[in-house]
Amino acid sequence: MKIGIPKEIKDHEYRVGATPSGVKALSDAGHAVVIQREAGAAIGFTDEMYREAGAVLGSREDVYACPMVIKVKEPQPSEFPLLWEGQVLFTYLHLAPDPVQTQALIERKVVGIAYETVTDKRGQLPLLVPMSEVAGRLAIQAGANALHMINGGRGVLLGGVPGVPPGKVVIIGGGIVGTQAARMALGLGADVTLLDVNLNRLRELDDLFGPALKTRYSDSYTVSELTAQADLVVGAVLIPGKQAPKLISREHIKNMKRGAVLVDVAIDQGGCAETSRATTHSNPTYIVDEVVHYCVANMPGAVAHTATWALTHATLPYALELANKGWQRALKENAGLRDGLNVCAGQVTNRAVAEDLGYGYVGVERVLNG
Repeated sequence: MKIGIPKEIKDHEYRVGATPSGVKALSDAGHAVVIQREAGAAIGFTDEMYREAGAVLGSREDVYACPMVIKVKEPQPSEFPLLWEGQVLFTYLHLAPDPVQTQALIERKVVGIAYETVTDKRGQLPLLVPMSEVAGRLAIQAGANALHMINGGRGVLLGGVPGVPPGKVVIIGGGIVGTQAARMALGLGADVTLLDVNLNRLRELDDLFGPALKTRYSDSYTVSELTAQADLVVGAVLIPGKQAPKLISREHIKNMKRGAVLVDVAIDQGGCAETSRATTHSNPTYIVDEVVHYCVANMPGAVAHTATWALTHATLPYALELANKGWQRALKENAGLRDGLNVCAGQVTNRAVAEDLGYGYVGVERVLNG
């Protein structure tokens, strides 16, 4: 199969869909790889490294002429015209909060396989996990920076100093993002409370972190109580494929401390705060009711070298399976990969996306069996 790897064009997005070692694995399997010139240059993957790995260097148009395209982020509007019927697009899509992109993919009749809804045998999300790990850890770094006075924050040092109490961090959601955020915040010495609706998960986190981490059951009363006390709130909520629930209301934001910070990691799925809107690395924050909001929709792009390795370690086996077998056979034989199919032949094949955006849902089996 001929596989295209484009250069990402989202604001300050330096990740790339395949490393030179990944290209070599695809080439060794008998596939032709076309990579856009300087696709990985910003993070040290030179064109020569890709050429030595077996890739052919090309233009953006050359890449999008390939039957399969492997990306990192969802296609941007300028890329929509380059997509074509039957083309396999293997990338993060996050369609539920993005009706414009969804409509474009439907109109172009692409085969859209989304990293974020691929599942494994345990029902987990193996291609979302590595970026959730990065984003969870990065959320605390970004939040700590946003707390600086120069950025509109309260001027609180999360770890405190002798004689001065540490900053209060509240994390809403105990999944991968929330767990990694807790790890980082505790490592800095912050006062950390994590909320979740899953009591078994709270027990696991209690066993993992011990008394250093406070755990609370998440309900509207507790969210209101704890956000009002927090210096930093991290939104780490996920319902696979669906828009994130708005657990943090505008009223909660109004009641937060002046200069407190919200880092909404759920912004890829629309955000978990009513006041959240997607921002970019060029302009990452804004202020609502004197609360600093950090809502960058591609947070791991800030640490693109680390993030590219973490992501491609997870995606490469699936990319090989799609290329080796063809997408139809691969999806028929791999139920987890089948869960990644979000749009196909002008139809929405992910139930959560269809429900959130008002499309008719067409089961994957129906598409595969024609």
